[in-house]
Amino acid sequence: MTRGLHLILGDQLTPSLLDECDPDRDVVVMAEVRAEATYVSHHPKKIAFCFSAMRHFAEELRDDGWTVDYTKYDDSDAKTSISEALEAAVKEHDPDEIHAVEPGEHRLVKELSDFKHEVTMRQDPRFISTAEAFEEWADGRKELRMEWFYRDMRKQTGLLMEGDDPVGGKWNLDGENREAAGSDVKLPEPRTFELDKVTEEVLDLVEKEFGDNFGTLRPFKFAVTRNDAEAAFDHFIEKALPDFGTYQDAMLTGERFLFHSVISPYLNAGLLDPLDVCRRAEQAYHDGDAPLNSVEGFIRQIIGWREYVRRIYFHDGPGYTKCNGLKANRSLPKYYWTGETDMRCMSEAITQTRDEAYAHHIQRLMITGNFALLAGVDPAEVHEWYLAVYIDAYEWVEAPNTIGMSQYADGGLMGSKPYVSGGNYINKMSDYCKNCSYKVSKKTEEDACPFNALYWHFLDRHRKKLGANTRLGNMYRTWDRMADKQEAYLRRANDLLERIDDL
Repeated sequence: MTRGLHLILGDQLTPSLLDECDPDRDVVVMAEVRAEATYVSHHPKKIAFCFSAMRHFAEELRDDGWTVDYTKYDDSDAKTSISEALEAAVKEHDPDEIHAVEPGEHRLVKELSDFKHEVTMRQDPRFISTAEAFEEWADGRKELRMEWFYRDMRKQTGLLMEGDDPVGGKWNLDGENREAAGSDVKLPEPRTFELDKVTEEVLDLVEKEFGDNFGTLRPFKFAVTRNDAEAAFDHFIEKALPDFGTYQDAMLTGERFLFHSVISPYLNAGLLDPLDVCRRAEQAYHDGDAPLNSVEGFIRQIIGWREYVRRIYFHDGPGYTKCNGLKANRSLPKYYWTGETDMRCMSEAITQTRDEAYAHHIQRLMITGNFALLAGVDPAEVHEWYLAVYIDAYEWVEAPNTIGMSQYADGGLMGSKPYVSGGNYINKMSDYCKNCSYKVSKKTEEDACPFNALYWHFLDRHRKKLGANTRLGNMYRTWDRMADKQEAYLRRANDLLERIDDL
């Protein structure tokens, strides 16, 4: 009799998750199911990445001696849900026990908890901070700021530490990581990968089943195996990490990757180990191959933000995605699904997202997220868009970054202030404004950058809630000194909002 079934989900492609199982007795259950492929309108590249990576991982397990009960999306006995796939495996193998690593989305945790047979779930060991440790850290704090959490993670892991002190004397070197990239900056070519038979078959399937989804499927150049993911990270360490920190907030027309690692899909699917990549980046610093500001910035994204948002998601519970602290209710403008807008920055970020299923953090936060927040778009719609369009989006990581960080919809649980700006920030960090139909230097004229008037409109309409925020004090004082211009700004912003779909 089979001792146990172990369920592996599409973002759990890590062999060590089976360390407590026995390949001589246990069966691994994996399935490509309709419910997971359609609960939002996923980008075709994301579906292709998940299916191909899952199929390659199943073969890796079989080569290592595991029995894998695998159902493909287009099999004659294809399953509609994880529960249905698990129930079929129970009937087939008659196990004594069913095991799973806790999923990264509340809906799947509930699905397994409600399964007719008992499923023993354990916390995901790939994350450094445990739920218990985070609750202890959060207890009694009014504001759960990432910076303080990050410092604890540095101490716990020993990364970039000299005893109890940070290497270089500072915990955070973000002030050194805000340079714009000029045309003279030499950019590395991103590492890409050739298609094999498995991925070709998956692309044909996705093209047939999901061809109407937002997003371009081909060319597809992502890694789908552990070895290729490792090669992609090696390429980043050698070619891009040295300049990553300095230019991590920069944006350039037509340059979609700059010095970014683009390993978030591999981390979030389990093809790379988070702590391992941090240690390898740290070693690059110690070896003199990358400066401290780049390495610290990279490590902070992983043991800081990535760990932090995981814990915020589970700490705040299933209702987090329904937060709407600013009572925003506008529909998402239609160009989020087409990229057809005269705002060059928005067009660049959205068409890049359409073609690559990827945009870096500043494009997400300060372009598409910033505009949605300024315009008062319903955060639930913004959340669903981000969850749908990015290859690295799983709800545990996407929801806090969108609901909390980007849209300030959680009332300031994560962020000390809303991340909003007018056109000047975008102009400083990019070249988008140079070729835009709107003029960033203009404020209230018909051809003025929409971000400018919408910024002041946002502050004005939310003054009751945000006016006492110390980090916004200077801006409100500036607004008060603009009494002779306020009416023009608000009139321009109201006009923009009335025709929001036509900008």
